[in-house]
Amino acid sequence: MKVSIFSNNGQSSRKVATALHRGLTAAGITIDSLNPDIVVTVGGDGTLLSAFHHYNDRLDKVRFVGIHTGHLGFYTDWRDYEVNDLIQSLIRDNRQSVSYPLLNIEVEYADGTHSDQALALNESTIKKVSGTMVADVYIKGELFESFRGDGLCISTPTGSTAYNKSVGGAVLNPRFNAIQMAEIASINNLVFRTLGSPLIIPADEWIRIEPAEATDNVLMCDQLSIEGRPIKAISYQIARQRIAFAEYRHTHFWQRVESSFIGREAR
Repeated sequence: MKVSIFSNNGQSSRKVATALHRGLTAAGITIDSLNPDIVVTVGGDGTLLSAFHHYNDRLDKVRFVGIHTGHLGFYTDWRDYEVNDLIQSLIRDNRQSVSYPLLNIEVEYADGTHSDQALALNESTIKKVSGTMVADVYIKGELFESFRGDGLCISTPTGSTAYNKSVGGAVLNPRFNAIQMAEIASINNLVFRTLGSPLIIPADEWIRIEPAEATDNVLMCDQLSIEGRPIKAISYQIARQRIAFAEYRHTHFWQRVESSFIGREAR
């Protein structure tokens, strides 16, 4: 087995990463950041998102494990004081895993340059730099609505608990192979009208967004941004690829939701 240790630069994370490196080496496990079988992230959900994008060309070969060194992370199952327990789980690894859907993003540019394709673990948003964003929204090739507002958020099921939730989207169990579109401060009055509710889109359908103005838009893909280029259209669909986590003691989705947003102490 080959393991990559992907850590943020925080002092506590570097300390945990060092202890993990020593423990894995002592156990005879190879440290390999180029062609790993397992990527262990040390930090939080932001660190795991960075690792996902770093290794997104190896998603069919790699599994992820997260150690959180601060507040409870939604994707991180292990605490910073459990390094030795994690090492024992890695030693006993039998390739058990759980996988989650990803979002496929295709961007067409109005200047005729080549299109871009990306994957998102959480979500993608499209907003205007200033003023109201106006865009036509197509579902499976048919015009659904003309949107006016701050922007649109398209999320995966696991990403439904992130920015999507904060703009009024539904929390979606990742057993559903679907994506969700939520409106960000839409304008609804006697002149302009949108559905005003989140949409759940199945795997055999897709969303296409065509901004009325190609310039001054900001497109986000998780933590990454595309701006300064004229966007003709963005298409979203469930990706062929999925992200896999090593299922040593992978927390059930609804347990994650409860722990992250409600907390047992509130009962």
